[in-house]
Amino acid sequence: MSWNKIVLTGFGGPDMLEMQTRDALPEPNGTEVRIRVLVTSAAFTDAIIRKGLYRDVKEKPPFTPGYDLVGVVDAVGPKATRFRPGDRVADLTTIGAYAEYLCLPEDRLTPVPEGIADIDALSMILSSVTPFQMLNRVARARAGQSLLIHGAGGAVGTAMLQLARDAGITAFGTDVASKHDLIRSLGATPIAADATLDTLKAALGDGVDFVFDPLGGKSLSRSLDVLKPGGMLIAFGFQNEVLGHGGSIPLDLVKLKLWNWLPNGHATAFYSIGAMRRKHPDWFREDLARLFTMLAEGRIAPVVAEQLPLEDIRRAHERIEAGEVAGKLVLRVSEA
Repeated sequence: MSWNKIVLTGFGGPDMLEMQTRDALPEPNGTEVRIRVLVTSAAFTDAIIRKGLYRDVKEKPPFTPGYDLVGVVDAVGPKATRFRPGDRVADLTTIGAYAEYLCLPEDRLTPVPEGIADIDALSMILSSVTPFQMLNRVARARAGQSLLIHGAGGAVGTAMLQLARDAGITAFGTDVASKHDLIRSLGATPIAADATLDTLKAALGDGVDFVFDPLGGKSLSRSLDVLKPGGMLIAFGFQNEVLGHGGSIPLDLVKLKLWNWLPNGHATAFYSIGAMRRKHPDWFREDLARLFTMLAEGRIAPVVAEQLPLEDIRRAHERIEAGEVAGKLVLRVSEA
């Protein structure tokens, strides 16, 4: 049976993503299961991987990208016992999900509860576990505190705003003007994406307890300067360097460590969902399961910008890099 997958033929732009056909399905070994992928996504993290700038991916092209998936178990290996064909599962793959089929060890997978739509479940994996862990595992934020997140109208940002609202945390978010109504609808105060430090300080008053910064570069010092005494800056990306807007990933990491050592009254941290999962694999499973519960209870509702077929992968990556996507951009791989 033939099947398709996206292959990154070399580090670079969206044109390096190519649909290829394989003649035989992959076979699961040992405790692996074969998954027929239903949905995956195009996220800015995928663009970083595509450009060869993602620290957690050591593979060299050609390989198949794709950071997250929801799929159906299609076959099980001879030693697999957790799942049966027909079970829906989710995983943070980091790479590999831009494919109609792939095999994964069963202990990596999280079951998707009945009654949760594929797209909603997908929105929990990368886009919601990331802000959930930053808010609860890193910042340990609590009701009555305040936060600012840059890129608030994206997939991670809209999830963060909903989690903050659910927890009783006052939220502010920067983004382009076209996303300000969306930010307001999620209970937060929008601020211009290109706001100067003075503009930010005017909007934030006495400052905020936490800033979540996916931009890096010159944005980091701006974020540090709007913290309250004792506040924390959590960086979780380097969009400025990836987009050619300045900044240096190694230098940014050094600055964060240096600022954390200085007696400036602030704390800093860098969050990576992959690194967190490797260090605390149980946390990932617990947090994803908790988010599924919050979703089922109606406490959060994913913001989905659009659903595109997998063959439109280049267009999806172009839209992600242009910063025009409000919420999550879903790639439909196959039907349930």
